[in-house]
Amino acid sequence: MGVLNSGTRARGPSGRRPSLVPWSLVALGAALYPAMMAANPVRQSGARRRIGLRDLGPGLLTGVADDDPSNIATYSQVGARFGYQMLWTLWVFYPLVAVIQQVSAQMARATGKGLAENLREHFPPWICYSLVAALLVANVINIGADLMAMGGAARLLWGGPRLAYAVGFLVVIVSLEVWIRYERYARVLEVLSLSLLAYVITAFSVRVDWHQALVNLVPTVMPGRHYATALVAIAGTTISPYLLFWQAGQEAEIAQRDPGKQPLVVRPAQAPRELRRIRFDTYIGMALSQIVGFFIVVTAAATLGAHGISHVDTAAAAAAALAPLAGPWTQALFAAGLVATGLLAIPAMAGACAYALAGVFRWPQGLEARVGAAPRFYLVLVAVCVAGLGVAFLPVDSMRALYLSAALNGIVAVPLLVFMMILSRRRSVMGRFIVSNALLIIGWVATLVMIAAALMLVKSWIA
Repeated sequence: MGVLNSGTRARGPSGRRPSLVPWSLVALGAALYPAMMAANPVRQSGARRRIGLRDLGPGLLTGVADDDPSNIATYSQVGARFGYQMLWTLWVFYPLVAVIQQVSAQMARATGKGLAENLREHFPPWICYSLVAALLVANVINIGADLMAMGGAARLLWGGPRLAYAVGFLVVIVSLEVWIRYERYARVLEVLSLSLLAYVITAFSVRVDWHQALVNLVPTVMPGRHYATALVAIAGTTISPYLLFWQAGQEAEIAQRDPGKQPLVVRPAQAPRELRRIRFDTYIGMALSQIVGFFIVVTAAATLGAHGISHVDTAAAAAAALAPLAGPWTQALFAAGLVATGLLAIPAMAGACAYALAGVFRWPQGLEARVGAAPRFYLVLVAVCVAGLGVAFLPVDSMRALYLSAALNGIVAVPLLVFMMILSRRRSVMGRFIVSNALLIIGWVATLVMIAAALMLVKSWIA
């Protein structure tokens, strides 16, 4: 739910600024600890097999796709309005989203089927049809809003018409995703993910009250409708349905395209290493997503919030506001990161729609497949992108578009998580690889959080 309505700003008192380095290392180590444990070599049939950077893939791409332009707009608005007060949400939501993504990936790897296909086989068809239809609408709107944001950022960098840039970006995205072999395209996306460091550099290029930033890592809930709305927005920004379909689709494709890596229910001997790979990949990817979100909030709090700018319409507007406050170089970094995140996120949104619809109707699918081998899969992918471009051309306010997309995503997430958690404990689906009790508990906590967020969203409509 990458949208936040305007409201008042509240921040705590400032203090001394201790060195950030030790605290940053502690926070980063805590976030990545489960993944590092997964990477430790263990004995399997007398051999030692190590999980390393080469095993980063679907989880990493899912994590970086989570920081799309609409989410950047949300983080910027949160920092502008509340200063550092909501930084605690980034690490509190981290285990929730990491576990939810791990469950979806584990289910796909165990069964060799994407999320939509598993739902279609084990629940009434109308349930799957409804969820996928809402996903399609939400992603089309989100793609359109992201293209508008990318066009606005490009205009800040180079001048010229925003819509022309939006068209150009879409042509590049569709061409790469359709015509380049996915193994190569994935490497391009992984390299492009380094662009997220722009937001880390931006945070260190402005004057940040690190004392207040660190103090506000302690969870503190404040009364007020605007604060509650911000919590709902961050929850929806963190846990998005398209991320589940995207990562599950990629994991299922791994099991389908590689004869040596069949579904785990067929080749259980592969399970120890594959499950550790999924955990390592997912936890690293989602940690990167949350860390980048942390630095975006910090940057907005130190610049926009500190100068009384408590309302930001779009991520591009946040970038534009940085120039007089922190200099043109900071603005350029923020805007360039915005373009790069769109290039990362839009393929995931379009790919999630293609995986979902192909799973529902049992079409041949996969980004590794040639266009002729999976024509309807690629047709959906292109159609969703073109429809998103159509939204960008409509005379609609980008924030209204994002609000509608956020509402749909928040509503879709609730039944999707419920059905996914039910399936994850069925031996008839998962075989020996049902999720552990720890994953089950954290997964249901994440589900309850999204239920609460959806109820608060509906309540805001009624009020």
